[in-house]
Amino acid sequence: MGCHWREMRSFGLHLLTGRWFTLFASLLIMSVNGGAYLFGVYSNDIKSTLGYDQTTLNLVSFYKDLGGNLGIISGLINEVCPPWVVLAIGAVMNFFGYFMIWLAVTGRTPKPQVWQLCLYIFIGADSQAFAHTGSLITTVKNFPESRGIVLGLLKGFVGLSGAIMTQLYHALNGDDTKSIILLVGWLPAAVSVVFLPAIRLMKVIKQKNELRLFYSMLYISLGLASFLMVIIIIQKRLTFSRSEYIASAVAVLILVFSPLLVVAKEEFSAWKSTRLLLPSSDISHHIQVEPAVTQVSPQTPADSVAKAPEADEAAATYSWNKTIASMRNVFHPPELGEDYTILQAVFSLDLLILLISTSCGIGGALTAIDNLGQIGKSLGYPSNSITTFVSLVSIWNYLGRVAAGFSSEFLLIKYKFPRSLMLTFVLALACVGHILIAFPVPNSLYTASVIIGFCVGAQWTLLFAIISEIFGLKYYSTLFQFGALGSPIGAYVLNVKVAGHLYDKEAMKQMVAKGLTRQSGQDLTCFGGKCYRKSFIIVAAATLFSCLVSLILVVRTREFYKGDIYRKFRDGTKMDFADATGTEAYDGTITKSKHETECIDEKKQEDCT
Repeated sequence: MGCHWREMRSFGLHLLTGRWFTLFASLLIMSVNGGAYLFGVYSNDIKSTLGYDQTTLNLVSFYKDLGGNLGIISGLINEVCPPWVVLAIGAVMNFFGYFMIWLAVTGRTPKPQVWQLCLYIFIGADSQAFAHTGSLITTVKNFPESRGIVLGLLKGFVGLSGAIMTQLYHALNGDDTKSIILLVGWLPAAVSVVFLPAIRLMKVIKQKNELRLFYSMLYISLGLASFLMVIIIIQKRLTFSRSEYIASAVAVLILVFSPLLVVAKEEFSAWKSTRLLLPSSDISHHIQVEPAVTQVSPQTPADSVAKAPEADEAAATYSWNKTIASMRNVFHPPELGEDYTILQAVFSLDLLILLISTSCGIGGALTAIDNLGQIGKSLGYPSNSITTFVSLVSIWNYLGRVAAGFSSEFLLIKYKFPRSLMLTFVLALACVGHILIAFPVPNSLYTASVIIGFCVGAQWTLLFAIISEIFGLKYYSTLFQFGALGSPIGAYVLNVKVAGHLYDKEAMKQMVAKGLTRQSGQDLTCFGGKCYRKSFIIVAAATLFSCLVSLILVVRTREFYKGDIYRKFRDGTKMDFADATGTEAYDGTITKSKHETECIDEKKQEDCT
């Protein structure tokens, strides 16, 4: 019995410290960290409770988008600290920001000033950048040859999080939309804290069955998305009781945790093979590793004292020369695919093109998503349809992320099809969704929600994959966040200055036409297709402009994508990703860890066995 218990404990420790469990932990963190996409559910509560007009509400949503995408600080922290520090900071920020909003909306605290509410939602939304940096960046570095798939899968679960959280809040709180703010506050923070020890950098091991495992997780996530789609349609047509909401939420949780079965099966096979290969005396989990012996040339204390000032002076001179050289190289970056410094990437034309594309493309999509509640209300859709729109955006956001990740990886490897060209196609498709909002027909908002959700998800996956491929992985945690900077800029212009301003202008026209005057603290409400027509004509034009700009990147990266962009990983080229934090550093060399038994190369299969 004691031996059996020791074996179970040995396997459990192997599972919890394995590379695949890190991926599973990241999936769970991502599945509850898409609270930004739920703004359309509770935005009407903020507007009516606090007496905001549409311009003010859109200003609040802008700070939400700014916080969700301004993750440079989290990226810089991740460069010098282990991932658990980044996740812990994000958990505290998440709870504080949304908890304060919930207190304000429910009247438990005095009505906050607009700047205070903007600060709260900025802090709450910025926590998601910390969660994404800590878990997603770490996982991409653990699976560098499958980065498109990893990004698609993880960002896909972010896309699904809106629908997942909607089902959970219905089960816990029924139809009380204010309670979802509290749920967005405590649940992501709790999940991040639980999995703090699991997220860390590990040695990279190229497994023969790696792609099969990723596809197994993809099929599970597709099953989850399909179930959510079906349950949303049923909930729209029928009135669910509290017990039925609970049953659907339990089914969602079972599907969310299903990837653990794939992980456990894979890690059990590796653990079992390790036990068969190791001698009986070495089966213990604690494997002793001999430290490297460093030879020191004999030297007298006097020699050390004499040479110390010279060594310090030489080191200082070398450090200064290195600094000057790095400053000179800012405008002389390496070839595409090599490791850029942060400044080299920031001053590159390629990053500027990506920023312009995301400013208009993702900024326009966020404008549509943030205004879904008001768009549906102005067009006369029932209140239960608003949550349907948000859930549709969430599900198709997921499908866009995984479709862009898996399909772009397949097309890139099989046909050398550049990801930058796929980004152009996605931006062109997004224009169709915006036109459907500008010129609505019966039930067209459902179609628009699907198209915009798919396109914004695909854009995020392609953007982050392109950045990792063009600029390298050494400073990816920071450059990842630089790539997201464009979207809040575009959202501010298109959402606050265009959509919010034109909505309020049309609402005032309708109020004046009825002979009414606006009372202090009264929210402005507009009805009809004219409320957002001009706004989304402008949004569609801006998205078309971003589509044309992205073609410049297609031309600039055409030759790069024709080559083998993953060759340096297969050749074992050393890439310095060390973070000097006590975390097990990844040096970019594909090696075999002491816990794994898979062969790196098919030709070495006999040697491995």
